Amino acid sequence: MSEATPVFQIQRLYLKDMSLEQPNSPGILLEQEQPNVDIQLGVEATPLAEGMFEVMVTATVQTRIKDKTVFLVEAKQAGIFEIRNVPEEQMGAIMGIACPQIVYPYLRGNVADVINRAGFPPVHLTEINFQAMYEQQRAQAANQPSPIITQ
Repeated sequence: MSEATPVFQIQRLYLKDMSLEQPNSPGILLEQEQPNVDIQLGVEATPLAEGMFEVMVTATVQTRIKDKTVFLVEAKQAGIFEIRNVPEEQMGAIMGIACPQIVYPYLRGNVADVINRAGFPPVHLTEINFQAMYEQQRAQAANQPSPIITQ
């Protein structure tokens, strides 16, 4: 009976990748205009072994003044999760909602920290409703036409 007990455990949380670019420094630092900030987020889940998965949340933060980049941060925060004895129909929600909710606060902190250490006011990524994001992605996938296969 213990083999049927669902298992959900965090094995490890880690910063997988982080880069910061300031291609127009130091000149851009003298600009008085407020920069535009563009933030892109994503979630990826990859099976590693039987019952073991890596879930990665990515962020790209780019600030620009006119057509010049002030700074660009790309970050990937990940976690390794042990997930066993969970019904298949629940796996997508676990890896698309539960796991990213655990990983995301670490990503937020690392992004704010690297931007602050670069000499800029920190950009705080907003809270994300991963359930709404997951449901939107599922709806988009359901509305996409199936590819036409020809021989």
